[in-house]
Amino acid sequence: MKFIISILLLTSLTLSHSCFADISIVVNIANGRAISDTEISRLFLGKLKKFSGGDSATPVNSKAGNAARADFEKKVLNKSSSQIKAYWSKRVFSGKGKPPTEVENDAAVLAFVAANPGAIGYVDAASVDASVKVVKTF
Repeated sequence: MKFIISILLLTSLTLSHSCFADISIVVNIANGRAISDTEISRLFLGKLKKFSGGDSATPVNSKAGNAARADFEKKVLNKSSSQIKAYWSKRVFSGKGKPPTEVENDAAVLAFVAANPGAIGYVDAASVDASVKVVKTF
C-alpha cells in the first residue's frame, strides 16, 4: 500500500512540474533587437506587425492544445485558450487581422523561426537549441 501511495505521489509531482514549465520566446539568430513583454504580447495579438526597429515580424504559434501554447497564452498573453480563440474569431470576422501561423510542435516552431529572419515564436525552454536566439523566458 505504501508503495502505491509513493508511486501516486511521485507521479503527481512529475505532472505538476510539467504544468509549470518555462516558456522561451525565440527569434531568428539574425534578430539583434531587445523585445519587451508588451511588444511580445502585441505581436501575438496582431496589434503590432513590426519589431521596434522597424523590421517586419512574423509570429508563429504551436497548434491549439499544445502545452507550450497553453502556458504561453496564460503567462504572456494573460488569457485562457478559449479567450484567445474568441479574440481571434472576432478579429477575423471584423476583417482586422488573422491569427499567427500555426505549426505542429516545438520542433516545427524552432525550424520556422530559424528559417525566417522576422519570425518570433515560443517553445518549452527545454526544447531550445542553437538554431534560434532566446529573448525572454517566462
